[in-house]
This record gives sequence, C-alpha cells and structure tokens, in this order.
Amino acid sequence: MTKLKGILLTQGMHGMISQVEGLAKALDLDFIHEKIELNHFWKLIPPKLTPISESVYKKINHDDFDVIISCGRKSVIPSIHLKNTAKKKVFNIHIQDPKVDLNHFDFIVAPEHDGIEGQNVISTKGAIHYLTESEINENKDYLNSFIKKDERKIWALIMGGPTKYYEYSKENIKAIFENLNNLNKQNNFQLVVIPSMRTPKNIIQYAKDYFGENHTVIETIDKKAYLSALAISEKIVVTCDSSSMISEAALTGKPIYVANISPKKNDKRFQKFRNLFKELNITRILGEEIENWNYQKLDETNRVANIIKQKINS
Repeated sequence: MTKLKGILLTQGMHGMISQVEGLAKALDLDFIHEKIELNHFWKLIPPKLTPISESVYKKINHDDFDVIISCGRKSVIPSIHLKNTAKKKVFNIHIQDPKVDLNHFDFIVAPEHDGIEGQNVISTKGAIHYLTESEINENKDYLNSFIKKDERKIWALIMGGPTKYYEYSKENIKAIFENLNNLNKQNNFQLVVIPSMRTPKNIIQYAKDYFGENHTVIETIDKKAYLSALAISEKIVVTCDSSSMISEAALTGKPIYVANISPKKNDKRFQKFRNLFKELNITRILGEEIENWNYQKLDETNRVANIIKQKINS
C-alpha cells in the first residue's frame, strides 16, 4: 500500500521538530519538513489577527501532500492556507493550542495542562515526541567509550536551557549541581550530563568544571549520547524547563526526578504538567527521598497516531 505523503511545518526548534516528526513516523507518512518563515510584520501579529493568505509566509514549493502536521504559532496560518488551497482532500493536524478557531483543523493535539476542549481535540499526557523504545535500545552501547569504567550505577542529568520562565544563571544551576553532589555522597553513582540545543555553552563548561574527572559530561549536542543515557541510566534527572524531555524520558519507565528552577514569572501551565506526571507516578522532585518505583511507560505518540489513523481511514 502506498504511503500517504506528509508536509511538516515548524519554526525549526528542536521541541517542535520532535513532536511533528514523531507523529509523522507513527502515522507512517512519507514526509518532508518545511521551516516556516513569516513575512514582514506578520512575525509579530498573533494568528487570530492574521489573514489566511499566502502573503503572510514565504512560499512553500511543495503541493503534493495528504497530511499537514504543524506545530508552533508561526505555522498556524500556513497550515490552514495550504489545506484550504489544496487540490485534493487534505487532513491538517496542529500540535499545541493554535489560538484560532479550532475548526480550521481536522485534529488538534495538545497536552492536558493546556486545557483545550473540542470534538477534534486529542488531549495528551505531556508532549508527544520522536523517540521510540527500539531507537533507545539500539543506541544503548554508544556511551561505552565516554563513561568511566567502574561499578557505579549511572544517573543521567538531561539539561534544557533558559526560557522566558526559567533562568539558567550560575546560581540556579549550582543549586542543582550541589543537590546531585550531596545525593552522590549517599548513593555513589556516576553522573552523565547530557546538554540540549538550548543549553548555554558556559553552563556545559561549568558542569565539566564542577563534576571534574569523576563523572561524564557530554560537551556537544549528540542525539546518540542522549538515547544511550536514557537506555543505561538507573535514574534520570531532567531540568524543569523542558516538558518535552520529561515526556521523552517517561518512555523508559524509569524513575524520573525533576530538577526545579525558581520561575521568573507565573509558570502555572508547567506546574500543571509536572503535577500530572507526579500523580501518574512518573516523577518525583529532585531533593526528595531517593526511591525506586515503577509506572506504565508513556507512549502518547503512538496512542494519538492510532486515533488519527482510525478517523482518516473511516
């Protein structure tokens, strides 16, 4: 059977790419990815005040697709316009709240903590993403040449980066490092620090200086190192700024500790997400008593894809 063709629309940020590509792969689409760029002052105007017109965005030279998957504010109008002007029936799916009339889309995929309701809304527990269990397992041995060869258990620290809600100051990061250092004195683990695309270079260097020769700090953006760390770690620590990486870690079924940073502004949405994951027995707060616990591995991407497949094929 011929695969459906998909076009993915994002602003090019890692978290967005992870979500659209994850869903496209779960839907088994033959897809291409287009980075959206808005023209002129439309970059500053919210979608609800923007006309549904090709003049809003830089032309996309691709017109043969069956499914559009978009994520992020800038991709809202292009997704609607491409669907409306397509020469055949096209399904469009938007990930996150588009902040426009939901009926412009066939499906809205949004986390529960966004509080969006509608007949075409599929609510998820956390963010969907592009990781799979098989991919994690395939990269299990990748870190063998990096980590210290000893009998210690591995803990991973997955680091995000500064956002409008959370500041990656030395003071904030030092508090996380000191917490981990104190836990290490009691539990004797080897820490593997994995940065993301958003992690400032000075913070990566600070991690290297702080943890010295006794632990492992990956200094570059390395997806295989990330996957390997998820595979070999006994416990996973993720900074609170990244709902995506906390959701990705939940695919492992392993204990996840969230390293909190005091917010610069009201982070109620993110608190709701973290409270949900705590209620699902997926996470604890870094600094609480160290425990071992189990939970059902969270694979929202495939669950969402199955719902969409049924509706597309009906």
